[in-house]
Amino acid sequence: MILLLDIGNTHTHLGLAGERRVVKQADIPTGDLFNGRAARQVKRFVGRAKISGAALCSVVPKATPQAHQLVQRLFGLRCFELTSDTVTGIGIDYPQPRNIGADRLANSIAVKHRFGAPAVVVGFGTALAFDVVNRAGNYAGGIIAPGLAVMTDYLHEKTALLPRIKIRDPRRVVGKSTEEAMLIGAVHGYRGLVRELIRELKRELKCRRLPVVATGGCARLIAAGLPEITAVIPELTLEGLRLAWQARG
Repeated sequence: MILLLDIGNTHTHLGLAGERRVVKQADIPTGDLFNGRAARQVKRFVGRAKISGAALCSVVPKATPQAHQLVQRLFGLRCFELTSDTVTGIGIDYPQPRNIGADRLANSIAVKHRFGAPAVVVGFGTALAFDVVNRAGNYAGGIIAPGLAVMTDYLHEKTALLPRIKIRDPRRVVGKSTEEAMLIGAVHGYRGLVRELIRELKRELKCRRLPVVATGGCARLIAAGLPEITAVIPELTLEGLRLAWQARG
C-alpha cells in the first residue's frame, strides 16, 4: 500500500492506495503535525496495512518537513513530494511554476487522467480554486476566491449581530431569520459565482462542452444545484498524488 498525505491549511487528508485506486481516506488536523498527535492518528489509519511507499503534497511549507520526518520515523521510508520540479504526467504552461500549489498539480493530473483535456477542477477548500488543464494537456493556471467557510466566518467575526453558521442547503430563497438569510446568500450566491466562472472559462477555452470536476469539503453541497459540474470526486487530490507517485522518475 502507498500512504498519501495531502497537507492543507486546516486538515491533512490521508489516503491509502493500491496500484489502481485510493482505497481508504481520512482527515486529521494539520496542526497535529506540530504537536506530536499526528503519529498516533496515522498509525491508527494505516492499521495492519504494509506501507511500501509514501507521497505527499503540501500547501503549508512549515508542515512539510514535519510530515517527511513522521513518515521516516514510522515506516522508515523516504517520502516522495509532489512539486512543480517533480511533477510528471502533465505539462506546465505557467510563468512561475513554483508558485503553483502542489494540491492543484495533483488535481490536474487526476482530472486529465480521468477526463482528458481540456478540463477544469473546482476545489472547495479554505479557498475556492479553479484549475485549468488546456487542450494541450498542460496546467495553464486558474482562479482563486475565498472559500465558503471563510466568507461566512468573516461575516460573523466582523459584525456584531451576524452568527457563525453551519453550512447546509437552504430550503427557500427569502430568509425568515438572520441565519437563514446568511445561508441563502452563501449557498445560492456561491453557486452563482461558480456558474459564472465556469461560463467564462468555457468562453476563454472555446469549449461548448467542458468537463468540470468538483472536489473538497462542500463540493457535493454546492454541486447539487449546478448542472455545470460534471462529477464530484472527493478523493481527486489523493488520486492525482497516487498517479504522480507511480510516474515518478
